[in-house]
Amino acid sequence: MNPETGLSFPDAHAEASALDAADPLRAHRDAFVGSEAPLVYFDGNSLGRPLRESVEGLAVFVREEWGGRLIRGWDEQWMALPFALGDRIGAAALGAAPGQTVVGDSTTVLLYKLVRAAFDAAQAADPARVEIVVDRDNFPTDRYLVEGIAAERGGDVRWIDVDLDAGVTADALSAAVGPQTALVLLSHVAYRSGYMADAAALTAIAHAAGALIVWDLCHSVGAVEVQADRWEFDLAVGCTYKYLNGGPGSPAFAYVATRHQETLSQPIHGWMGAADVFAMGPEYTPAVGMRRFLSGTPPITAMVALRDMVARVEDVGIGPIREKSVALTEFAIRLADAWLAPLGVTVASPRDPAFRGGHVTLAHPRMREVTAALWEQDVIPDYRDPGGLRIGLSPLSTSFAEVADGTAKVAAALRAVG
Repeated sequence: MNPETGLSFPDAHAEASALDAADPLRAHRDAFVGSEAPLVYFDGNSLGRPLRESVEGLAVFVREEWGGRLIRGWDEQWMALPFALGDRIGAAALGAAPGQTVVGDSTTVLLYKLVRAAFDAAQAADPARVEIVVDRDNFPTDRYLVEGIAAERGGDVRWIDVDLDAGVTADALSAAVGPQTALVLLSHVAYRSGYMADAAALTAIAHAAGALIVWDLCHSVGAVEVQADRWEFDLAVGCTYKYLNGGPGSPAFAYVATRHQETLSQPIHGWMGAADVFAMGPEYTPAVGMRRFLSGTPPITAMVALRDMVARVEDVGIGPIREKSVALTEFAIRLADAWLAPLGVTVASPRDPAFRGGHVTLAHPRMREVTAALWEQDVIPDYRDPGGLRIGLSPLSTSFAEVADGTAKVAAALRAVG
């Protein structure tokens, strides 16, 4: 027990039970595969648990939609699915009006398409705009892509140095953008610290400098509120296997504001993005609207489980989901202060929930060893250098009791490694 907080192990477990009993979303936990097991899952921000209904849903798809309808499935619903499902994600989790979101390739491929298209458009409008602005702590894929596109298109990368326990601030971005900025690429929630950027303010700063902005929503969608239209996003990409529980490698989505759709030319021309998909013409003519951002055949099977979770987000609402997320992370931080701080652990995430996404990072020099030991005990966080153990709390599948049990085991593992 920490003498300053007075939060003993029995007190915390009793509080967790009370919080679970009062949780209006508690019934949703039972809908996920494995929720009845004693395993503690602290990695829902990397790969969400599957829904039980998806187990049967995938079987029904194989048996009836694929096996029963065969090629007829394309005409009956599959051709429209990337757009219909994209619109549902947009409405339920992005604050996006219809016709601006599509489900398609991997996050990496969609980011490449949109960043490259935005850079080319900005440079075509003003050849002086040769810089892509990105922070040094952005997810590796984002940084690697920016460097590759800059080299490919004769541009430059303008780096923003950030506090690893936080993220990109308004002052930092204002200092980085200017007449040479073509576009800015930022993550709404930082993958390492969980810092949640002020997306509306940063978008306005990019626009005031005459630049476009691309938002990476991978650690946002399904856990925090996003208002893409109201915040005047230009472009955004997000994955669906974290808080949208689409399964390993489920396809990402792309958001392109209506005002940009007819002026952007994405670089991977494929038959599914053509104006007449089945004309098989000698030349590529891009489709109107969001179809032009597709390339190859959409991964329909990989969208089946995603549909189930999107329906659940629609039913619950992103507002209550965010409230539960804040409550979970607040509880995790209180436990870390009580049980882990005396062992030398620091909270490497924002304490203000207004600037914190759905996960909490706990820092200690031995966390790599601790993470490995916890996995052997069926406690599953993940590790990020330098010395960070991430606790990813998926609001619909994580209980407060799970947080208390897992944090107690983190404390025990820290004591064991010395």
